Amino acid sequence: MNLKFCILFSFFVRNVIARGGNRSTSLSSAAGFENESYAGSGRHLIEENQSHHPRTDIARGYMTNSELERAVKEFGRRCSHISRIYSIGESVRGFPLWVIEISDKPGQEEPEPAFKFIGNVHGDEPVGRELLLLLANWICDNYKRDPLVDLIVDKVHLHILPSMNPDGFSFRRRGNANKVDLNRDFPDQFFPWNNNEDARQPETKAIMSWLREMRFTASASLHGGALVANYPWDASLDKRKNYYACPDDGTFRFLASIYSKSHYNMSLSKEFEGGITNGAAWYPVYGGMQDWNYIYGGCFELTLEISDNKWPNAKELPTIWEYNKMSMLNLVASLVKTGVHGRVFSSDSGRPLPGLITIKGINYTVKTSGTLADYHRLLVPGERYEVMATVPGYKSKATHIWLEKEEATNVDFILDPEVSSDGTLLRSICDCGRKSRLLSIGYFWGTHFEVYLVLIVVLAFLCFLLTRRIKSNLLKQRSPPKRSVLTV
Repeated sequence: MNLKFCILFSFFVRNVIARGGNRSTSLSSAAGFENESYAGSGRHLIEENQSHHPRTDIARGYMTNSELERAVKEFGRRCSHISRIYSIGESVRGFPLWVIEISDKPGQEEPEPAFKFIGNVHGDEPVGRELLLLLANWICDNYKRDPLVDLIVDKVHLHILPSMNPDGFSFRRRGNANKVDLNRDFPDQFFPWNNNEDARQPETKAIMSWLREMRFTASASLHGGALVANYPWDASLDKRKNYYACPDDGTFRFLASIYSKSHYNMSLSKEFEGGITNGAAWYPVYGGMQDWNYIYGGCFELTLEISDNKWPNAKELPTIWEYNKMSMLNLVASLVKTGVHGRVFSSDSGRPLPGLITIKGINYTVKTSGTLADYHRLLVPGERYEVMATVPGYKSKATHIWLEKEEATNVDFILDPEVSSDGTLLRSICDCGRKSRLLSIGYFWGTHFEVYLVLIVVLAFLCFLLTRRIKSNLLKQRSPPKRSVLTV
């Protein structure tokens, strides 16, 4: 009897700690959870008890924060031809959140999709930070040698944040220096407890600012404690543990399957069919980074659980890297191997038009970039879609496409300006690349041309008289040794 109990208890703990995190009592109460144990069961790790008595050898073989910083900078020097190093902010204790960008034109804006990897969201899940440095170096070493690497470097802007939570890593605990679980710190679509951005942790605010400054097509965060590719939604309004699909459920299942099927054994999981899971069906998470990316950042993010053990022996890292390498590469490459991509232009001027891309039957909108007006819409291949481009002041256009498997489709839209009843063009507020442009200027100029002409003539005559008067007064007072020059 005791043996059976131990087996059942160990199985329960394994599932409980997978994506886990302590949920504070205040947040559980605010969400309306009546069962406190369930509220914290999801991604629930008993981190504080562990952090008081850390194992002294748990991090042996892993890079320290200082070593990680040196490794990032060394990579930047060694692979400067296809990379740049930058920081998106600092942790609570002031450690820079370093990012590696990999591209054939790093730092330049191109009509290409962007992908980001984020590791070490939880301080006690350090495998991701190690794998991301291995990924960066592997890409550098194999550029111009491996066609898949060439595709990624030449056609995608890949951004790698090895550690979102360096302070938590230092303390060997899940939360940051303020003991906050960063994967519960983002604004939530169901409950308002994280809506005040000023109250967010500095690491969280850094991620949010990053997505405002840069447009990412897709993303993945690396975690530990299970072996599965998790996709939105991560929670539901009724707080129940049920499958809760987002508008792009099919696309997310497709992306998650790319990772799972490319992995050594993730797709063989007996716990998760195909090695993938809907977050809410596994267990609800509120304030998570994954859903926030999709809702507010326009970014398709997965949560990847890449090792059953949160902090495996460092000797296992080479094996874990080999198991995940092709999954990581294929996931990034999927941004250009499938989906519909293109740009939006004005028919009368040829200028790029920032606008919106929608797919009939899917309640989700993708924005084009502001400067180049390029878009990258991920979709399930092997299906037919109606794609529409919309720009204020221009006639919307739609087209039907058949999305082939393993082949992306390019669709550029050329939109015609809308014309008013009197024949004048109605311009978009974003036309000509200006931040503000009044749509009614053309209309008023056309309908009141005579009035404006008379006003201009009168003003010109008054300016002429005023100029003559000023010159006359200056000539009369011209006695000082220094001459003042007035250009009119």
